[in-house]
Amino acid sequence: MVSVRRALLLLEGHRSGPLYLKAARRLGLHPITLSVDPTQYSYLAAAESDAIKVDTSNLDALIGECSRLRATYDISGITGFPGFDESLYATVGKLCRHFDLPGPDPASIEQCCDKFVQRQLLAESHIPMPAYRLALDAIGVESAAAEIGLPVVLKPAAGSGSSGVRLCRDHDELAEHTNYLLGGKHFWQSSPRILVEEFAGGPLYFAQIMGTEVVVIGAAMYGPPPYFVCNQLDCPALLTDDEHKRIVDISLSCLRALGLGWGPTNIEFRWTEVGPVVIEVNPRLAGAPVPELAQLAYGVDLVTEHIKLVVGDNWDLSRKHTQAASAKILIPDRDGIFDWTDGDIQATAISGVAEVTLYIQPKTPIVRKGDYLDKIGHVVAASGSPAETAALLQRAVELISWSITPFSTVDDEGPRNIGAHRGPNPNAG
Repeated sequence: MVSVRRALLLLEGHRSGPLYLKAARRLGLHPITLSVDPTQYSYLAAAESDAIKVDTSNLDALIGECSRLRATYDISGITGFPGFDESLYATVGKLCRHFDLPGPDPASIEQCCDKFVQRQLLAESHIPMPAYRLALDAIGVESAAAEIGLPVVLKPAAGSGSSGVRLCRDHDELAEHTNYLLGGKHFWQSSPRILVEEFAGGPLYFAQIMGTEVVVIGAAMYGPPPYFVCNQLDCPALLTDDEHKRIVDISLSCLRALGLGWGPTNIEFRWTEVGPVVIEVNPRLAGAPVPELAQLAYGVDLVTEHIKLVVGDNWDLSRKHTQAASAKILIPDRDGIFDWTDGDIQATAISGVAEVTLYIQPKTPIVRKGDYLDKIGHVVAASGSPAETAALLQRAVELISWSITPFSTVDDEGPRNIGAHRGPNPNAG
């Protein structure tokens, strides 16, 4: 009797996609990616991974494709990567229910992905968070900002990756970003709905949860305002026992308030004068390099354990060790054509540097928009102490250089690489 291969279906792709492909194969699963355009994920071709073109926004089309695949494979599990459209994870839940597979509750995912509904549900449970209002037009934005008081954060009520999220410190910035969101420059998948929020200052932390267990509490840093682009991650965060407990308690309260608790959840906090306040709850695993940091810090492979849950196997979230892991995110300081990079091999050779990854290839156009797509790579290091890890990371980042030719830089001799960075690059220090 011929055995049928067990398959793991992945909806769309992500920078963590290669981790899922490798983990699935280690578990004896055959990964298959379903995407509206598989060619946009270069790692699929590099890994010679199966991919099928299908409209992932069409539930019926997905059900049809999954049904077709069942004739050849034992579909053991379905999961996916939300990307810009977090409703995709709700689609994952619907597919899992249709085929009687383990998966998240789609209704809970959908209400969590609507940031205004999420805020309302958290407020009903008296969970600390910034003041907020919903606005549908420029007048509504101006009125909400007046009620809350500047500075405020404007963000689309649906979306991810900090796309369209800005800090507005005065009336000019408020008007400028309102015009950006409502003037046709921001892509809306539905009618524009803007969340106007009080700006919460203070250190930034994140909790990575699997099921109802808080596995990781890390610290993060953003680059310069008005954007919210993360440029450094540290795991574990340096917290007192009481501070750690407060974040854990609020995290679990968020799960109860939002009907979550199956699979991964990522929660962002700011530690303000009144303690931790919830900035956002995302019903998914945080993107790279958070899974890598968790494995280095605690020996917990979040990706592998997530896949085990997806296919109905028992997972193991127990910590194997504790060390200090950190990541520096590489972010360009200008727009233009990415020409070349150098020093990554030397940086990788440093003992304690676990990973140097670049997301883009030479000749790629760079147009910064103040969201996660501005990132061009990351460097990860780990050691027995935060100070040693910081020093390792600094050494590695300073070795990496690259060249960006600005779009407008053209003279009689052609483009000039005035964007070349050698020695300490814009991300060092």
